[in-house]
Amino acid sequence: MMKTIIEPFRIKSVEPIRMTTRAEREAALKAVDYNLFALRSEDVIIDLLTDSGTGAMSAEQWAAVMRGDESYAGSPSYYRFRDSVQELMPFEHIIPTHQGRAAEAILVSIFGGVGKHVPSNTHFDTTRGNIEASGAEAYDLVIAEGKDPASLYPFKGNMDLGKLEAFLEEKGDSVPMVMITITNNAGGGQPVSLENIRGVAALAHKFGKPFIIDGCRFSENAWFIKQREDGQKDRSIKDIVRDCFSVADGMTMSAKKDAFGNIGGWIAFNDDALADQARVRLIQTEGFPTYGGLAGRDLEALAQGLHEIIDEDYLRYRIRTNEYIIEKLDAMGIPVVKPAGGHAVFVDAKSWLPHIDPLKYPAHTVACKLYEIGGIRSCEIGSVMFGRQTDGSEKPAAMELVRLAFPRRTYTQSHADYVVEAFEMLAAEKDQLKGFKIIREPKLMRHFTCSFAPLDS
Repeated sequence: MMKTIIEPFRIKSVEPIRMTTRAEREAALKAVDYNLFALRSEDVIIDLLTDSGTGAMSAEQWAAVMRGDESYAGSPSYYRFRDSVQELMPFEHIIPTHQGRAAEAILVSIFGGVGKHVPSNTHFDTTRGNIEASGAEAYDLVIAEGKDPASLYPFKGNMDLGKLEAFLEEKGDSVPMVMITITNNAGGGQPVSLENIRGVAALAHKFGKPFIIDGCRFSENAWFIKQREDGQKDRSIKDIVRDCFSVADGMTMSAKKDAFGNIGGWIAFNDDALADQARVRLIQTEGFPTYGGLAGRDLEALAQGLHEIIDEDYLRYRIRTNEYIIEKLDAMGIPVVKPAGGHAVFVDAKSWLPHIDPLKYPAHTVACKLYEIGGIRSCEIGSVMFGRQTDGSEKPAAMELVRLAFPRRTYTQSHADYVVEAFEMLAAEKDQLKGFKIIREPKLMRHFTCSFAPLDS
């Protein structure tokens, strides 16, 4: 096998990048109170803030856009979209939404509320925010290996089945549903095994609870199952995906990830009554059930993207790019989450900057300095995102990670090498970094809009 990573596609259209200076970037970051979300995208050289909706669509997807039918109700674009989803996820009812958090909001409108307790392997930010906004509480029951960035356990996204069973016994009727996220984004993009998915489903059903999968990166998760789980290596990605969802009662999806969409999502159920509740809420907030806040052209692009995402040549390149960067950073002594996750490289800022207290936000500190040095925008997954508790107190998150989420089919091998070089320069400055304090924040999901000030000591 060749050692060189090549992109399994040709580039047909390009977008220029404005090459800023370090002084310009330092001024830009200060002007937005050190919140990387607030930067103008034209001030970013390599944008790894998120892989959500930031990928490049294929020629076939752009061709599909031209087929989009914009009828308010009953558009053929909806039926092509529905059929493409059901080819991979065998649910009875497929209900489009404008993106994943809208699907989450509809889900929580059905299952949330004061006094409810919702377990998952690890809830991501918008999922947790929707649950907590309803008055319910979100619980993370990932296995112990999932909290250890250095562990090489192959399925660190797995839910702890023993803890889940004890949770269901203790909380009883206050648990409205059991969730799981594939891959486990907040835990380093780590996969969940097919065996674990089946085990979680069995426990949920034993206790009479609906089992819901947050399936945003389902194809990447299936690739890891194929590569790492016994008895799966000779199976197709499509068949593995269908097996994952066949044991679920419903799902939420941000199609801005593993459907190659720039916008879109869906919620799906098998139960007729739940689907009826979801459609009523959808009409109130999103649109008619055959468009769900999306244009027909968006539905067409997603239908095509779902065919492309299960291509093994693409998945091999996608995962290998992250492995390549992790190998380079690891060789430099920069602690990273291992093994490589599906959609991102995660740097363990807690281990790399032990002189910065977690509540002085070491991961955010690394992310800011990386932008100043190289114009690379990343995202903190740590105590800024998860530190504020529902009672108003603050405590350190389980891990302090810097996520570099790679948009799909957007950057090349040389961009990956540039990221590595920027980290090499950052390593020379890391011991002088002091951390940050938050000077303004909203009540929920503060990381999107809060303001920071750098600490002097």
